[in-house]
Amino acid sequence: MEPKRVTVCPEANDQLLYFTSTSLLADDRRLVVISDRTGHPNLFLVDTESGNETQLTFNDEGMLKSYVYFDGTPNKGFGKASVSLHPQSGTVYYIQGREIRAVDTNGQSRIIAEYPHDQMTAFTHVSTDGKYLCVPTTDARALDGVNQLKGKPDYNIDGRVQEENLSSYLRVYNTETGAEILCEEVPKSWITHVQFSPTNHEHILYNHEWPSDCGIRRVWLWNGNEHIRLRDESENRSRNDWTCHEMWERNGQYLIYHGGYKNGPAFIGRVKPNGTDRIEIALPENWTQYGHFTVGNPNHLVSDGYYRQNDDPEQRSGVWITRQHVDWKNEHIDWTPLCRSGSSWDSQDSHPHPIYNHAANAIYFTSDRDGKRAVYRIEAPPNM
Repeated sequence: MEPKRVTVCPEANDQLLYFTSTSLLADDRRLVVISDRTGHPNLFLVDTESGNETQLTFNDEGMLKSYVYFDGTPNKGFGKASVSLHPQSGTVYYIQGREIRAVDTNGQSRIIAEYPHDQMTAFTHVSTDGKYLCVPTTDARALDGVNQLKGKPDYNIDGRVQEENLSSYLRVYNTETGAEILCEEVPKSWITHVQFSPTNHEHILYNHEWPSDCGIRRVWLWNGNEHIRLRDESENRSRNDWTCHEMWERNGQYLIYHGGYKNGPAFIGRVKPNGTDRIEIALPENWTQYGHFTVGNPNHLVSDGYYRQNDDPEQRSGVWITRQHVDWKNEHIDWTPLCRSGSSWDSQDSHPHPIYNHAANAIYFTSDRDGKRAVYRIEAPPNM
């Protein structure tokens, strides 16, 4: 199958929101994207049926410095990593400078709150009911001195966090009043990904970014009372394994993650929020090309990495957009290749980051296959 291009501005670089947030409103027709068509990153609302595109934000201050976007400006500009969408209301949450803002589908914007000046932000998340927004922040010293010409750290951030006893914070705001209802300090951590449980806003899935012992320190859950480590060294798991991209299943009963065993194959894992009933399924030995997995209906995932055909090029990142049906009990995965993404993977923004729509019968992804980044759609009917 050939994917259909959804965003149509030929001069612009357009991309989905980060994949821990949907980019689609509940009607599966309207889509929120980040675009540089104004010369600065801004949000646009795209009607995928009519093709109409409406500008929602009017940033003219460049890009905010944050996780992934290390070459941005501290405390100024649009936070490309900060955007999360509440699909039922159509409200989009984002950070401008130090202001946490919300904008609706008519472009009406309001300031919810401000985070402290001595903090750096990362990916945010809005609760299922739309009442709460989680904004992770980290002591700004963690990113102080990043080489902005390179656009990436020239030192070990986790090492600095550990050596200087820096902290991150799970900050939860009431989206109506702006009140900060939680500020949970996590010592010696660099938190960049947060996700409310789909069924309980008091449960927040979060990470430690780029930890030295990634196999056991990447994936955590705050359950409102305690912090639960969700992967340990039992059953042949090692602190030297690589683990990443934790995500809730849609029903909130399990979370998924993936990674690679030390000196071994890549794997996909699933575990309950209390750390029990863990299953990890190893992938074929040569399926090591980096990518992501995103959830659909129960036991269905979509990925932009790992899957390989015999004539695929040798490269670090994935080639295909594929769908997986996972039989967790029998530890078996059926892979369905849908299309090649065509992405260069030359930056965080060109990662395909595929997501299902709400009906789980179509998949959207970002690609620069035609030179500029754009959003594409590929059908994924239920009987595939």
